[in-house]
Amino acid sequence: MTSAADEAPLWQPGPDRIAAAAVTRFQSWAAEHHGAPAEGGYASLHRWSVDELATFWKAVAEWFDVRFSTPYEEVIGDRSMPGANWFTGATLNYAEHALRASEDPLRADAPALIHVDETHTQVPTSWSELRRQVGSLAAELRALGVTPGDRVSGYLPNIPQAVVAFLATAAVGGVWTSCAPDFGARSVLDRFQQVEPVVLFTVDGYRYGGKEHHRADTVAELRRELPTLRAVVHIPLLGTEAPEGALDWASLVAADTEPVFEQVAFDHPLWVLYSSGTTGLPKAIVQSQGGIVVEHLKQLGLHCDLGPEDRFFWYTSTGWMMWNFLVSGLLTGATVVLYDGSPGYPDVSAQWRVAEQTGATLYGTSAAYVMACRKAGIHPGRDFDLSRVQCVATTGSPLPPDGFRWLHDEVADDLWIASVSGGTDVCTCFAGAVPTLPVHIGELQAASLGVDLHSWDPAGEPLTDEVGELVVTQPMPSMPVRFWNDPDGSRYHDSYFDVYPGVWRHGDWITLTERGSVVIHGRSDSTLNRQGVRMGSADIYEAVERLPEIRESLVIGLEEPNGGYWMPLFVHLAEGATLDDALRDSIKRTIRENLSPRHVPDEVIEVPGIPHTLTGKRIEVPVKRLLQGTALEKAVNPGSIDNLELLHFYEKLARERR
Repeated sequence: MTSAADEAPLWQPGPDRIAAAAVTRFQSWAAEHHGAPAEGGYASLHRWSVDELATFWKAVAEWFDVRFSTPYEEVIGDRSMPGANWFTGATLNYAEHALRASEDPLRADAPALIHVDETHTQVPTSWSELRRQVGSLAAELRALGVTPGDRVSGYLPNIPQAVVAFLATAAVGGVWTSCAPDFGARSVLDRFQQVEPVVLFTVDGYRYGGKEHHRADTVAELRRELPTLRAVVHIPLLGTEAPEGALDWASLVAADTEPVFEQVAFDHPLWVLYSSGTTGLPKAIVQSQGGIVVEHLKQLGLHCDLGPEDRFFWYTSTGWMMWNFLVSGLLTGATVVLYDGSPGYPDVSAQWRVAEQTGATLYGTSAAYVMACRKAGIHPGRDFDLSRVQCVATTGSPLPPDGFRWLHDEVADDLWIASVSGGTDVCTCFAGAVPTLPVHIGELQAASLGVDLHSWDPAGEPLTDEVGELVVTQPMPSMPVRFWNDPDGSRYHDSYFDVYPGVWRHGDWITLTERGSVVIHGRSDSTLNRQGVRMGSADIYEAVERLPEIRESLVIGLEEPNGGYWMPLFVHLAEGATLDDALRDSIKRTIRENLSPRHVPDEVIEVPGIPHTLTGKRIEVPVKRLLQGTALEKAVNPGSIDNLELLHFYEKLARERR
């Protein structure tokens, strides 16, 4: 919580900035046309947005001129969660909205995308060129037999071709899904095999940290293990020839073809994102074309204050929901900056250099990167021309108070710092950026419009200025329409609605302050959240326990007060095995190659055994609480554990780490 010394805002928008903000103009317009409160600023607008949920979302659709080719019958049909129905009867197309700026002759030659790689060379793609390539590729996808509802997958880095492939997929009514090429084959297959794609876009490799990483063998394995593929498209990022049977990217985007936008139902699937729980395969989350259009227009156009004059840069990969969020910057007419490379190459200042070179007005990054910059002692405001940067936004984990102070002191003292929090599950923010509100150290500015956000105790009672569970008590348009391969909806229900029936419980600890700001304290479950990419512990166990030396393992992700993230892997060894440097290297290599370099543990620690519940489930959350310093009797119900003695090891470790 914020101390008394931090009560004064770190930043306060001036009157001119408040008056010019899109959310201010929206409130005035909504007051005139839809009965929104004209006075009371953001707090009154937010209250109206959740009290009059249907009217608010109708106003959003009108304000942003959402093109419904078939008009909707009602804004919200069934309001129950899960299962709310939005804009019933309406049809539209996401890609049509994303390419609207290309229809303006004055903007045709302006950049829609700016691509930057580790050489820091900028390559722009104009709005007219983006539209032409999407039109050409959409026609080719149709020629390949891709029809509405078919899945199209990308094993791609953050490059313009990924944006074109996604928009062409959306244009034909296909369902997009992507993984970054640093994911190993097993990790990709655990995702793509669930959705059975008919087309796969791949690169031959990627560049990261000054090195080339070839992916031909991984791509060959994906082709073998995805029997539903009708076509594979080769993008020669490293300059290699297309493998036998693969199509060449350049030929598919060569035609001068006007895009045809399939008009689909509002709840028609747009993409599948993956968010890992603690057990089983990653959750394959389906979000809708219409839900994402209206949610991202609201979040980017009102909360992030983006418009045609802006350049939007967020450091991300295609395996993280922030890539999808970044691409949606096109909906507002903003220029989207795609950086493909290491966040710290050739040095820790890399992202600031991209922000300077591209003239970014909104620059988004991870809290971990901000804290790494602080630790390295760099001075971005002195060393780079960041005069165009109006806002620095952070997500992935809570931004510690020292991160707020460092951005204010080392970037600009008139900098809007937007710490935001949401989730892959909704592909947007529950709370964060509001251009008209002050910024207090360690706090997110407010709950987002249309998000009925609360902090609840275990009995479902609301809390103020106390830590509780993050819950959302009314539906949001971008909530999943379903999970893939979850025919009875049970996995979807159990993921969010098993604790508080009919209410979304996200799995974060949260405090709502008296003044309406929000503090996020980290995960309330045991999902691993590293650099904003969530992975379930089950993925780690499946990979590690293939090694003959490992009898069983337990992995914990721990948010630390200084903004760090400690991820130890505890291993119970097979008889006769020794945890030496060779085995440690083998464990880390197994995770790096089969899953993701991001989820290589910080430490591998031998334990005498892994504790379980009486039903045989590894107890991750109680161990996490013990490592956070919670007393044993408060961290776990002793009667539910198979071997209580094993927990004393973690108690002792927590004391040693303090």
